[in-house]
Amino acid sequence: MSNILSSVQAALKPAPSNHGNVEFWHAPERAGWLMKQGEYFKTWRRRWFILKQGRIFWFKSEHVNPDSVPRGIIEVEKCLSIKGAEDVINKPHAFEISTNSESMFYIADTDKEKEDWINAVGRAIVRHSKSMLDHEQQDYTI
Repeated sequence: MSNILSSVQAALKPAPSNHGNVEFWHAPERAGWLMKQGEYFKTWRRRWFILKQGRIFWFKSEHVNPDSVPRGIIEVEKCLSIKGAEDVINKPHAFEISTNSESMFYIADTDKEKEDWINAVGRAIVRHSKSMLDHEQQDYTI
């Protein structure tokens, strides 16, 4: 019973402070409401998402400021793909972000919102992978 309680308490704690000095409250690349499943309790919850500088942050409220603490963060460098997922989870406007270790599902309010998120995150994945490749090339020439 204490293991379950510890897991629940850990799930309720805010994400660790690994913002990477990203000013997520100012001029995001993309922001909006999405539904996501909880990590431990698999109910769908509406969260405010922000994409900025290679990170996807989410919050309980759209009123984000420098004192806001993200409920979670996805680092784009760990994302392998993003694609539509209506058929996978049988929900309209659904999409999936995959990493080496997991697949995470999200639901947008409209098909256009879904496509806009897929395009924005897809561009961020490409940008980040290109910068990683450039960095690796530089390492070989030194």
